[in-house]
Amino acid sequence: MNLEIIKKSENSEIQNKIIYNIKELINYKNLEPGDKLPSERMMSEKFGVTRSSIREAIQKLEFYGLLKSIPQSGTFVANIGVIAMNGMIDDILRLKEADFKSLVETRILLELKSVRLAALRRSEDELKQIKNALNAFSNKVLKGEDAVQEDLLFHLAVANASGNSTLNTFMLKITPEIITNFEKYHVCDEDQAQKGIKEHQDIYDAIAEQNPKKAKEKMKKHFEALYTYCYHS
Repeated sequence: MNLEIIKKSENSEIQNKIIYNIKELINYKNLEPGDKLPSERMMSEKFGVTRSSIREAIQKLEFYGLLKSIPQSGTFVANIGVIAMNGMIDDILRLKEADFKSLVETRILLELKSVRLAALRRSEDELKQIKNALNAFSNKVLKGEDAVQEDLLFHLAVANASGNSTLNTFMLKITPEIITNFEKYHVCDEDQAQKGIKEHQDIYDAIAEQNPKKAKEKMKKHFEALYTYCYHS
């Protein structure tokens, strides 16, 4: 078995153990919304794990809106009732690693929304960032080099131009998993990458023209091969 897969599995188990312990700590101390959690150092010593592992678990709970970290002040229980918090943490602990098809399905839904908003809201600076990402992708493809990361940076630039921080956050959250799985399933082959240059250019042109309908159509076209893979493989 791949050592990275083993390491990832072990890290996931450690994180889940920390999250469970934080939940028990909140219940044992009867912490309420706004109450402060012990420091990372104290929880690290108490749970027998590294401070970086504590930090990762806190960031995960922050992402789901259960904790709130304030620089120089500490980590606090978010404004949510204990019963709801316990239920949500239990749900988080039951979450399985997202499979590739689920990730792609989520990505397509996010992309179609973000490209439409980008066409409506993009600034000149954001348009320039999209163009730079497009050029980086094209250069890699034309040299016959792997351009998976440049491809995703183009799409992240589009998401950033949407002006919706939540869409952007979700894209950033799923991007590392998508990069890994693109490599694993060899979805982005050479022919598809060559075709991707024109598709990216079409998306960029629609955003530059501030044409949301055209931008959405071009993005949908761009994902046809991936959509076919997900639902007909």
